[in-house]
Amino acid sequence: MALQWPGRQLARWLAWWLLGVLVVVTGVLPPDDFAALAWRVGPILGFVASITVVVELATSAGLFDVVGDRIAAWGRHTGWLIWLLVVGAATVSTAFLSLDTTAVVLTPIVVLLARKASMSPLPFALTTVWLANTASVLLPVSNVTNLLAWHRWPVHPIGFAGAMWAPFVVGVALPAALVWLLYRRRLAHRYSPPPRHVAADKPLLVTSGTVVAALLPALVSGVPVWIPSTAAAVLLTAAFAVRRPGTLRPALIPWRAVSIAAVLFIVVQAAAAHGLTTAVLTLAGTGNGYPELLRLAGVAALAANVVNNLPAYLALEPAAGTPIRLGALLIGVNLGAIVTPWASLAVLLWHERVASLGVRMSWRRYSLVGLGLTVVLVPAAVGALWLAHGLPG
Repeated sequence: MALQWPGRQLARWLAWWLLGVLVVVTGVLPPDDFAALAWRVGPILGFVASITVVVELATSAGLFDVVGDRIAAWGRHTGWLIWLLVVGAATVSTAFLSLDTTAVVLTPIVVLLARKASMSPLPFALTTVWLANTASVLLPVSNVTNLLAWHRWPVHPIGFAGAMWAPFVVGVALPAALVWLLYRRRLAHRYSPPPRHVAADKPLLVTSGTVVAALLPALVSGVPVWIPSTAAAVLLTAAFAVRRPGTLRPALIPWRAVSIAAVLFIVVQAAAAHGLTTAVLTLAGTGNGYPELLRLAGVAALAANVVNNLPAYLALEPAAGTPIRLGALLIGVNLGAIVTPWASLAVLLWHERVASLGVRMSWRRYSLVGLGLTVVLVPAAVGALWLAHGLPG
């Protein structure tokens, strides 16, 4: 199959890789540091690529359309109930299948579901983009930043969830509460159930559902997450090769996201090797008390909204010397990444999806509302983390 690339996209992709190559070959990043970085992030990028293939193929099989049908049926003709079900679906999707799945796959499903039910799509779209970020602290697989942290703090995924459950609850409850306050009148709506989706290929739908159902517990089993995600991607690829080979194409692999993440890792690692770590330690402080944790989370949230949450995490990781400080850092770069469009890749992907569906929300309004939420959410989540760990102030 020939690989077809739009010229502008190819140019951007090559530019990112050229930057990474230049950093390496010019010696800005020492070879030993590059080898250590590749050993650390290679499996993470492999997981990102394979889980994306799984989600894309499951979407093509109609699995997430079935989820939308179930939400519509369980909503009992009530707007606020169908919205609560979307909150639950976005939370589960983010926690187990990553924030990008919620932003890219679930968003168009719930937007179209809202329109079929003659409801405003805005509260549904805002719910998915916020929860894609704010519900992404529970498990290692929820966010690439979590996978980076998991490498530094290799506990069982259940132990990871046990440490992060309190900020996770805050990260779901407060954004949902704000959406309700902003759009409660639009959600007070009765609807007729839309027509159910008819699967074009039922065997593929059943296969996809079975593979995803088996994948979810495997991702929290303690096995390196790239192993079950790769196995799931191989199984679904084989099924589509038999039933619908035309679906298989190079674009299933998220080349842009992987290349951008790889280069960001290289650039930040090079900066760390040339003095960034010292500056970061001074800025982020030390200590496990609430003020010190809030300071770290606040700096992390600011950095995420200025440059992006991936380089923000890598730059600030040396300041997270204890598990609770690592948790505060994740709160900042995950829950706090909802103000600027570039704070996380999921936000940009979300905006592409909703814009293509004709949903209009200006970046100015998005940023102002996100800022208002962040200044409440981050301190509350840090407080929940601190109280859950029972540490003195």
